[in-house]
Amino acid sequence: MRLAGKVVFITGAAQGQGRSHAVRMAQEGADIIAVDLCEQLDIVRYGMGTREGLAETARQVEALDRRIHTAVADVRDVGALAKALNEGVAELGRLDVVAANASVVTVQAAEDLTPEVWQTTLDINLTGLWHTCQVAIPHLLTTGGGSVVVTGSTAAVRGLPFFLPYVAAKHALVGVTRSLAVEYANRNIRFNIVHPTGVNTAQGRPDALPALLESRSDLAGMLQNSLPVVRLEPVDVSNALVYLASDEARYVTGSELTVDAGATIR
Repeated sequence: MRLAGKVVFITGAAQGQGRSHAVRMAQEGADIIAVDLCEQLDIVRYGMGTREGLAETARQVEALDRRIHTAVADVRDVGALAKALNEGVAELGRLDVVAANASVVTVQAAEDLTPEVWQTTLDINLTGLWHTCQVAIPHLLTTGGGSVVVTGSTAAVRGLPFFLPYVAAKHALVGVTRSLAVEYANRNIRFNIVHPTGVNTAQGRPDALPALLESRSDLAGMLQNSLPVVRLEPVDVSNALVYLASDEARYVTGSELTVDAGATIR
């Protein structure tokens, strides 16, 4: 029960890693504030989170005898995000941990990248992180500090073909995390970022990628892990978040934790 008595705010919580984070942190004693866009964007080719998915996240958390507040909110809309979080804090009493998880992935050759895909990916993955921090920091200060854990990627530390706007956003997250870690250290808010390799979720199985790699077989090795696993399970990432959110990591801030099966050492 490493998170007993704590309240965790999770974005992108209707499925995949977000749901896993909610359940895993609830197993460690946390109550949850869970938000998701719950809308399918035209630029995204995999199934995104739904209202039914968010309700399933709530069901799984409540089955662990933990409290959860859910809301439909777009991380691009800072007003809607603030409303969702404020209502959650009013219901659950405090905020201690933030899991900034919401993101989208698009896969295409650089010459096929449209302005809409570029901007939407940055708006959700990068500006959405800042909005999440912007609305959460005042609550963390009221609590007396806390932990913000950002979902990065191996795409945050190396170039990857066919993921250009995703790579751009994830690289920028590192700078945001480091800068906020420095600025808020004197107020006891820790900021860290986790870099997973591919994860066994809808987002982690882009259907356009195999055909693109067939045309560029010389690049296929860049997307392979060193350990004998193709994709992580979401809980592998959640376990890292639990550590960084807990008091075990009370002096860990500004760090990058790779959970990548050795992808970035190749």
